Amino acid sequence: MPRHRFQAITAALLALVLAAAPVAAVEDLKLPNLGESSTSLFSAEYEYQLGRTWLRIFRGQVPTVNDPLLFDYLEGLVFRLVNHSQLKDRRVDLVIVDNPTINAFAVPGGVIGVHNGLLLYAQSEDELATVLAHEIAHLSQRHFSRRVEFQKKQQPLTLATMLASFVLMAAVGGDAGMAALSASQAAAQGSALRYSRGNEAEADRVGMQTLVAAGMDPHAAPSMFERMLQASRYATGNRVPEFLRTHPLSENRIADTRNRARQYPKQIRASDLTYQLMRARVVNQLAETPEEALRKFRSELDGAPRSQTAARYGLVLALTDAGRTDEAALELDTIWAGDRERLEYLLADAEIDLARNRPEKAVHKLSARLELSPDNHPLVMAYARALLKNEQPHIAEQVLEAQSKQRPDDPYLWYLLAEVQGLAGNIVGLHQSRAEYFILNGGLGEAEKQLRYALRSVNSDYTTNARINERLKDVLQMKEQLES
Repeated sequence: MPRHRFQAITAALLALVLAAAPVAAVEDLKLPNLGESSTSLFSAEYEYQLGRTWLRIFRGQVPTVNDPLLFDYLEGLVFRLVNHSQLKDRRVDLVIVDNPTINAFAVPGGVIGVHNGLLLYAQSEDELATVLAHEIAHLSQRHFSRRVEFQKKQQPLTLATMLASFVLMAAVGGDAGMAALSASQAAAQGSALRYSRGNEAEADRVGMQTLVAAGMDPHAAPSMFERMLQASRYATGNRVPEFLRTHPLSENRIADTRNRARQYPKQIRASDLTYQLMRARVVNQLAETPEEALRKFRSELDGAPRSQTAARYGLVLALTDAGRTDEAALELDTIWAGDRERLEYLLADAEIDLARNRPEKAVHKLSARLELSPDNHPLVMAYARALLKNEQPHIAEQVLEAQSKQRPDDPYLWYLLAEVQGLAGNIVGLHQSRAEYFILNGGLGEAEKQLRYALRSVNSDYTTNARINERLKDVLQMKEQLES
């Protein structure tokens, strides 16, 4: 990346973040005593604003997963852990990166990132929770800003510069963008946020406390770490898992984790079918073709999979994607009979209907379930897609507009809403929804264009005109701060 672009992006992020934080708050930042984990150079609100700015730009640089069902599951798991953690500011946002590598990360201000590839390595929900609890511990112990404190760079800009470096790594990449930026977080941490051994040990300890408080098995921690260390032994050069570059594991560290786990009673937990179903979704997502996914799931079923049901569910997904809907329906019947209420199966059945070009059936089934679970986000999104395919964009628009009030920070929702509004003939709404999508993905210039297009089409509707102008002012202010 040219040096001038590096400086421009850094300055832009700093301007945006500092403008978002009150001047008095920046000037009154309290300098803590060194070594106190409960103190920080930066207020929680300041870190929160930094994190949201970083997240918007990050989304625009990295391929993310648009799977409401997977997102809903992971978000629920994260919040379960957060509610049993030492994190005081529990405004947490999740981003799922579409990347097969082992990685999870935390950004100051409560942003938790997960590569969907991590689910391929974590064999159980408890093992996945181990990694997430560790990242939450980094947040609760304020390790990012304490690192700045340790380096004695006591300026409010330093943390913002760190976050800017995350974005820069997202923009440069290597090896075809390292799969469009798998290395952004890792490389940035490697240069500016390298955790001390003390911070890592603390995150291990506090993370395990969170795991136990959430009712999960502490012995999953050494098991997961051992699996990750084993993966690193087969890696060479840049193929070393991103998580392990910034959270180096050793036999001693795993032994410490194992000894710590022995202090707690072992939790005997049945295999979590929901987690195994989510793993099957990820296997299907990361397969290059439906045929590749089919081979993987058939191979599992021929062997001894952790969950026969989940492997068969994955086969249903792959068969549907391959257009082999009759086979998919037969496979689904074999697992659905034992659990008629499971949402994953209902959504899979609706996808089969859509693939068969029978959207009216999907609409009927999803509508009936929505009467029982009206606020279920994956269900609402599937229903809207079915309505769209059933040539009912006006109803889909109503459904998504209502949902946007519940999930205003979901880029995929705004993307889909813009599509249905276009088909419904709501051109003003289409441009407004596109603007929200671009804002959430760091594209302020495109957001401004969409709002100006909306103004040209609004005619004499004073209320809508005023609302668009107000949002345009927000975007112009953000853009001015970026360009100043």
